[in-house]
Amino acid sequence: MSTAILTGTPVPGSPLEGDLRSLGFDVRTAPDAAGALSLLAAVPTADRVALVDQRFVGHLHTLRLALTDPRFPAAAVTGALTARPEARAALSAALTTVTNGTAAGRTSATTDAPAVRTGGTGVVTETGRPATRSAPVTHTAPVTTELPLADRVTAALEADGTDVRHPELGSLVAAVPDAPAAREQALAAVAAVDDEAVRLRSAVKARDGFFTTFCISPYSRYLARWCARRGLTPNQVTTASLLTALVAAGCAATGTRGGFVAAGLLLLFSFVLDCTDGQLARYSLQYSTLGAWLDATFDRAKEYAYYAGLALGAARGGDDIWALALAAMVLQSVRHYVDFAFNEANADSTAATVNGKAVVGTPTTALSSRLDSVGWTVWVRRMIVLPIGERWAMIAVLTAVTTPRIVFYALLAGCAFAACYTTAGRVLRSVTRKAVRTDRAAQALDDLADTGPLAELVARAVRRPARALPGILPLLIAVAGGAAAVATAAFGPLGSPVLVLGALVYVITSGIAVAQRMGGPLDWLVPPVFRATEYCAVLVIAARTDVPGALPAAFGLVAAVAYHHYDTVYRIRGGAGAPPRGLVRALGGHEGRTLLVAALAAFSTAESDLPPGLTVLAVVVAVIALTESIRFWVSSGAPAVHDEGETA
Repeated sequence: MSTAILTGTPVPGSPLEGDLRSLGFDVRTAPDAAGALSLLAAVPTADRVALVDQRFVGHLHTLRLALTDPRFPAAAVTGALTARPEARAALSAALTTVTNGTAAGRTSATTDAPAVRTGGTGVVTETGRPATRSAPVTHTAPVTTELPLADRVTAALEADGTDVRHPELGSLVAAVPDAPAAREQALAAVAAVDDEAVRLRSAVKARDGFFTTFCISPYSRYLARWCARRGLTPNQVTTASLLTALVAAGCAATGTRGGFVAAGLLLLFSFVLDCTDGQLARYSLQYSTLGAWLDATFDRAKEYAYYAGLALGAARGGDDIWALALAAMVLQSVRHYVDFAFNEANADSTAATVNGKAVVGTPTTALSSRLDSVGWTVWVRRMIVLPIGERWAMIAVLTAVTTPRIVFYALLAGCAFAACYTTAGRVLRSVTRKAVRTDRAAQALDDLADTGPLAELVARAVRRPARALPGILPLLIAVAGGAAAVATAAFGPLGSPVLVLGALVYVITSGIAVAQRMGGPLDWLVPPVFRATEYCAVLVIAARTDVPGALPAAFGLVAAVAYHHYDTVYRIRGGAGAPPRGLVRALGGHEGRTLLVAALAAFSTAESDLPPGLTVLAVVVAVIALTESIRFWVSSGAPAVHDEGETA
């Protein structure tokens, strides 16, 4: 339940109370600050509370953005302030401060100063504390010498160190006029802007791929509004997208031309729904931790299930392409992990210094900025990295008009080029910028490594000498160990202990690689190297085993392990922390699973024993990872997260 406390001078005929009720607020009125403090104390501490000046003039969407966004503990625009339960104590203290007269209630503005501003956080009618730091003056109006109570409380909150979110409103209006002429001016500004059009535009991500921006979003935003008006939630749309993609995978599995055409069309429609769920979340401000997790996780489930459907469909036609399907999943997962690790490593890094001066920018970023100044290059670079929109469009079209084998050839070629392009750029940035990594970022990389108990033992044993290793050596050791594991899996005789020997070398090198703090410029590559090693070892061993069912079983195992790795990423990105160490140890860590698969291949009495062994391992990993993951996300108290929409 949410409560809005109206303060200030009543305005006859104002729609404010109705607007607040339409947003789900129980509206109460306080005659003064003391009355507001009394009403605040009566509201249950688990409820959201808003302070709104009765003279407020603005768009309904302004109030929606300021007062209903679940992601921020406190938020404000001119004349309106809200606090979620976690910020209630701070709000009470700030209101008490203002009520007792210890906070400044008047501005130092002169009576002839221009006051009404638009843009940023909207229109304001006071000059003592502008609501935006860089809003152009577009109107003028009489000045009031006293800030609204909500604004004074906001100032007191920020003075006490509370982070108050000021949403970017763009052309939307927020004003507290205290004279008839100023009110008419503000009402005219409201009438001049269609807030529904702004709301629709804001529902679309500011930065997206070419295909999504120009081929999907122009109409999917209206589908999002249709869903909102019928009470559908983003999670329901996300689930519908998953089900549609699974039906598409089923159509592809038929192996018929009609099935492939239907699969391509359904995959495209699934992507439309995939765009719609995020737009619906931004349109209706229905952000949630669970929703962000479902959206991201289901994307991977849809794509990889479709790969399996294509492989099954090809098998019906006598073409065994399970190795290609698994290779595509491995490449895509490792590519994503490169992105995740680089972003986590540099999210809060600080610039290195030379002779006491910060190193700002790099040749790579300078070139990127120059390219950005030429509009068409931005779209070309977004397309060549093959984001989800372009990737799914290519898969859908090729499924309908070619064969599954050609689909995977094109997918592997495109993703390989994209991976090389993005990774090379990030390596250059890391080497030339030489940023100083924070402890939080170093810990995130350590969590992304997914180190199990065996490598932990090695790391503890060599921690002291490992601290003396040069910066890039841990990465080189990880690469060497991974190469040894994959090489023995590829060339060692099946049924021979040589396979286990290569995996044991990998266990040792993995422990050495993570024995010291991951603060080197290229240490963010260590987790992707671990992912590539484990996945490729499984792929190579299964491919070499000329037994039906080995590659499908390996596909299931890599899918289960990849889910665990993606889940780790989404927890860290959502501010929820890494999975518990107990879960990582229970799953064996990347080095433990690699050793176990090598042992299965080395000591199986017959090659036909490998598929059941891989299947059992896949089921165990999936059950453990899914059970803990679902338990966590359903009950998580992590803050609501979602990608930002376009500035209105």
